[in-house]
Amino acid sequence: MKSSSADQSAASQKPARVFRPSTQKRREKALQDKRERVMKAALALFSQHGVNGTSVEQIAAKAKVSKTNLLYYFSSKEQLYLDVIKHLLDVWLKPLHQFSVEQNAIDTLTNYIKVKLEMSRDNPAESKLFCMEVVQGAPLLLNELESPLCKLVEEKAKVIRAWISQGQLDEVDPYHLIFSIWAITQHYADFSVQVKAVTGKDLNDPDFFQSTLASVTHIILGSIRPE
Repeated sequence: MKSSSADQSAASQKPARVFRPSTQKRREKALQDKRERVMKAALALFSQHGVNGTSVEQIAAKAKVSKTNLLYYFSSKEQLYLDVIKHLLDVWLKPLHQFSVEQNAIDTLTNYIKVKLEMSRDNPAESKLFCMEVVQGAPLLLNELESPLCKLVEEKAKVIRAWISQGQLDEVDPYHLIFSIWAITQHYADFSVQVKAVTGKDLNDPDFFQSTLASVTHIILGSIRPE
């Protein structure tokens, strides 16, 4: 008779269960959907209460998963928070990646302003969460800001300098130009309550969106557009 330890050893050597391709695909989709549901719930809570004011239990309840299941996908609340922040940073920076020397400067910057305003309109929670993180000194995101983000902005600053050399733009500091676009466009998300209190409108109003786009584009690009 085999010993119990031998039985355990034999059990541990059993081959992993293999699913049919169609079944495996459904399982992977279900897992991805659940992960995205957790991140969406976490975003909503983090943007309202911050990472310290939000518990794993609250996120699990909002995502309709168990706490154990949530921690299967994310090792800790802090890891989940960092994943949410990194994801939204990737989304925000994607339009900036598209800057290239071969493009028309004014057209590219005008479109960038439009895209950033659309993001403020469509993703206000993401913008507020990022703002909250940075205002607190970016304790969990500092490495991302000091390496990938810094490198990307440096690369696009070179593109803007090339546009200036080509005569497409008047002299301007590229960094301050990028900072100005970020600051003004994200204001309409981060301070949406203030904007609506003053104007009675927000970016969800199509006419207000268009007037905002025209005004912001003129304010930022008017002084650097060549005569």
